[in-house]
Amino acid sequence: MLNKVILIGRLTKDPELRYTNSGTAVASFTLAVERQRANQAGERETDFINIVVWQKLGELCAQYLGKGRLAAVDGTLQIRQYEKDGQKHRVPEVIAQNVRFLDKPHEDGATSHSKPVPITQAQASQPTNKWDEDPFEDVNTSINVDDLPF
Repeated sequence: MLNKVILIGRLTKDPELRYTNSGTAVASFTLAVERQRANQAGERETDFINIVVWQKLGELCAQYLGKGRLAAVDGTLQIRQYEKDGQKHRVPEVIAQNVRFLDKPHEDGATSHSKPVPITQAQASQPTNKWDEDPFEDVNTSINVDDLPF
């Protein structure tokens, strides 16, 4: 059997970081994920999915992610059940195993924003360290369509 969830979406608010009685960190946030197909009105609906991240990864999410940030989450689906006022409730949530931060925070260091930070062409062309350099910089990328074998 397989229980695997992969999502890409934007955080609806800053992650909430808590600690269990034993001192284990747990962060939670909601990811807004658009559906691939439009509804009958031609609009793409959005699902709001609860994400739970444990231990050091949860602390990193709380430190570096914020409202509006784009993130990829992969993990497992869990249906948590609880009873309140005599009624049983079922809450679906994704227990994250990996979280990727897919955009950069504001240059002023703030984590919360509703749009990705725009990067100018001049900034993009100037690597800040050797890991940002383009490994294909010297490759000739001009292609003549007449030279293609198909």
